[in-house]
This record gives sequence, C-alpha cells and structure tokens, in this order.
Amino acid sequence: MKQYIIALLISFISITSAKAQFFTNTLIYTTGELTLGNYIGLDLNLNYIIDDSYSLKLGYTGTIRTPKSQPDNYSSGVTGVFALGFDNPYDQIENYQMGIGKIYNLNPSGTIRANLSVGLGYTIVTTPQNWQENNDRFFTENYTWHYNKQNTVSLVINPKIEFPLTSFYGLTLSPLVILNKHSSYFGIGIGQMIGLLR
Repeated sequence: MKQYIIALLISFISITSAKAQFFTNTLIYTTGELTLGNYIGLDLNLNYIIDDSYSLKLGYTGTIRTPKSQPDNYSSGVTGVFALGFDNPYDQIENYQMGIGKIYNLNPSGTIRANLSVGLGYTIVTTPQNWQENNDRFFTENYTWHYNKQNTVSLVINPKIEFPLTSFYGLTLSPLVILNKHSSYFGIGIGQMIGLLR
C-alpha cells in the first residue's frame, strides 16, 4: 500500500511540475455517450490529442438488448414489474478498446472537428442460453436460463464529430461499429466531452 501512495505522489509531482508548453500541444479529455443501435448502452473514453493532429483513445463500451434466444412467452412475473426490468435476461456486449485517430478541424475557430478513430478491443459477449420453462411460477420469471460468455478481439471503428463549445466542455456525435465473430454492434452515440478541449 505504501508503494502505491509513493508512486501516486511521484506521479502527481511530475504532472504539476511539467512545463506549461506541454499543454499547448496536447489535449486531454473524457467523453461519455449514450449509444443507440442494434444494442443500447454507454460508451466512455479517455482521449489524448497531440499537436491538434493525432489522437489516442482508451475506452469502455457496455451494451444490452433483449435476447435473440428469448422464448416468445417469456414473462418476468410480478417481481419483474417492480424491478423495472433490471433483473431480466439480456444479450450483452462489453468492450475494452484502444484506438488511434487523425484530427481534422472543420472550421477555422476550432469549434467543430472530426476525430477519425480506429482500433482494437477486448470484447466479452454474454448471452442467455438453456431456457427451461417453469409454469408453476407467478411471482418470478416463468423461465430459467444460464449465461454463456465468450471472449474475443474486435475491430472498433469510431469516427466522431466533436463540438468543443468552450475550452472545457463540448458535445459529440459519433457512429460506432464493433466487429467480431460472435456478435457485432452497429449504432450511433450522442454525448458530452469534458477536459482540456482546445
């Protein structure tokens, strides 16, 4: 524990003692987006831009949808109504990604730019399987199931249109594609950006 505290202090001192010139050539900010497509979910990223030209992105995408394998007569029961669907089975995609990109300013003032990013992701695809009907249940689900998890590598294509409205806050609009051999995601995200934006 002591080593972690020392490492954290050294990192903090290094960052605070960096020259101001470092920040004139780099931008660091976070983005958070609601994504809608063949799944619904969230896309969260830490972005690093160098010389207003190139970007590096680390992120996480989490999505869910009604299971493709779900029986037509599935019911969450009385307790499912009170849980607002949070305990229902879902197809899920979780993706941890790293991407690189190219920045294009779309207007002279720098308030609209394209961040064309592509990268790789470590993806966990979770699907409910082995549906077993249980007609005796009224208060809970009328089926039981088991989750199957598959891990894979994905190609992530995520061009963004960014609107840094101020130096610290902006909006984003972005198509998002996560391609893999098990279950792919296609959709669009809308969200916000916070940090050193321009």
